[in-house]
Amino acid sequence: MKCDRCENLAVYTRKYSGEKLCSKCFSNSIVRKTAKTISKYNMIQHNELVAVAVSGGKDSLALLKIINEMASTHNFQIKAITIDEGIPGYRNEALEIVEKFCSELNVEHKVYAYKDLFEMTLDEALELRDNKKTSSCSICGTLRRRAIDFAANDVGADVIATGHNLDDTLQTFVINMLSGDTTKIGWMDPDTSSNSLRKIKPFCEIYESEIVFYAFTNNMPFQSEPCPHMNEGIRTEIREFLNSLENQHSGIKNNLYQSILKVSQIVKNSNSKQKTTCTKCGSECTGNVCSVCSMVLKLKENQT
Repeated sequence: MKCDRCENLAVYTRKYSGEKLCSKCFSNSIVRKTAKTISKYNMIQHNELVAVAVSGGKDSLALLKIINEMASTHNFQIKAITIDEGIPGYRNEALEIVEKFCSELNVEHKVYAYKDLFEMTLDEALELRDNKKTSSCSICGTLRRRAIDFAANDVGADVIATGHNLDDTLQTFVINMLSGDTTKIGWMDPDTSSNSLRKIKPFCEIYESEIVFYAFTNNMPFQSEPCPHMNEGIRTEIREFLNSLENQHSGIKNNLYQSILKVSQIVKNSNSKQKTTCTKCGSECTGNVCSVCSMVLKLKENQT
């Protein structure tokens, strides 16, 4: 079976398009798709500094590799930032992988720890929660977003790039729908031009399975150990459900993604709740106090 773009042996078939690709053509297609997404949504401007959030997983490492290759030809700079939640036996492996990978790419890398930023590790925060129904993913996600914001500002970045892929977007949409948190759906639009510190997701139109194959075919190291808290939330179940649908109906993820873009625009335009400034930290939020400050204050109250 030959590649549809050259004469080499095909090693990957895109079920939703029927396209058969060799390793090189597949990798090139991921790079081109990423570049196209960046261009379509005007994600990066000339001479800007992009902070690439690198966790050590396949998505963020693949993004760092591709963004690094684009930087010189598209006239922008990058720095890598990693957030250390303080999870024993989990984050250590990732930190070693990221440090080595950044060194090979000659990319400046800096680590920011929950302990330094919030005076508590994730595990310590979980011990302090008074409602065990609040998942570790919910707490970690809230703290991580603030940590990434801090890190980006600390390195002087204009843009934050994360490795969130199309599957992540679909899962988040379903989670927001199931939890009734429809306001957040209006924030899922890839167009971030109105934000001062832009948060971009160059992989937002690429399947997770394709990022996995890109990492393997390029012999990229990535963290193999899953987060010990990953199954506490509903995301894993939603991932399996969507994967099952895609296996039976190729292309259904792409269809759902296009629907999400339309719904996001409608919600954004109809949402009258304007963003304000948190009275505690000065960050953008929709109330008087942002979710991060509310969470940290509540956890510290339980500490006393």
